[in-house]
Amino acid sequence: MSIESDWIWFDGELVPYAEARIHVLSHTLHYGLGAFEGIRAYTQPNGRPGIWRLREHLVRFQDSLRMARLPSPYPLDVLEDVCLTVLEKNGFDEAYIRPLAFMGAGRMGLGARDNPLHVVVAAWKWGAYLGDDGVTKGVRLKTSSFSRNHPNAAMARAKITGHYVNSIMARYEANDDGYDEALMLDFHGMVAEGTGENVFVVKDGIVKTPPVTNILPGITRRTVIEILERDGIEVKEQLFGRDAFYVADEAFMCGTAAEVTPIQSLDRRVIGDGSPGAITRRVQEVYLDAVRGRVPWLAEHITTR
Repeated sequence: MSIESDWIWFDGELVPYAEARIHVLSHTLHYGLGAFEGIRAYTQPNGRPGIWRLREHLVRFQDSLRMARLPSPYPLDVLEDVCLTVLEKNGFDEAYIRPLAFMGAGRMGLGARDNPLHVVVAAWKWGAYLGDDGVTKGVRLKTSSFSRNHPNAAMARAKITGHYVNSIMARYEANDDGYDEALMLDFHGMVAEGTGENVFVVKDGIVKTPPVTNILPGITRRTVIEILERDGIEVKEQLFGRDAFYVADEAFMCGTAAEVTPIQSLDRRVIGDGSPGAITRRVQEVYLDAVRGRVPWLAEHITTR
């Protein structure tokens, strides 16, 4: 799937896609110090695009920059307007939006701090992150041999560019072994998350998900918990081992890119009867309606103009 578009916002101006270039000695290219976000826009009932939980994504973007000791050069209101402008300029009704901040060329070395900080907002068409079959039938997971970054080795709550090498290695391993995605454990062997998704397990009508200690605090995760609690379903945020999946009635992953994706199996152990369970289907249905403006009590989370 192509990530090309007509225009990218780069340091305060819209530039053609082919002209959004960086220098090969850009600091972040060498050392991975930068921050990014993943945001989705969906077609609303009036036919125009609406961005799902835009402000919360941009707050997390700026929080990631603060944790990385990188000063954000643009306030939230400006970044909100930029995201909407990039959608409109490219004529997208639905799209994935990628804000990115990175250190440019100047000094080299780990102590460099004065290099310019560049900010980019791009957008492109992106379908089901884990495939259409994954959304409808569920995905097959493997427990990764790569542990999730230790909170004292990397900031688990921040979307730092270099952190994702950890996830990439886990994803490569899972795919090479014939699986759709990896389940990552933390340094204690407890369930953390997928390579780019939060995870939930369901047993006897109770939903469990890891607490925000060893994972990224997902914005889709927050929405899922709101949907479950609205339906009167008990949600426990607690640590648990991978064997919770082995005996679960159903399980699913969620994230901005992955949306809500059922988990069919983990380590070749079928979860439930191998098909998406009732709670998973309910959450998936409400979520996909909500992001398109069809759930009134969640409509406040959509930004349009």
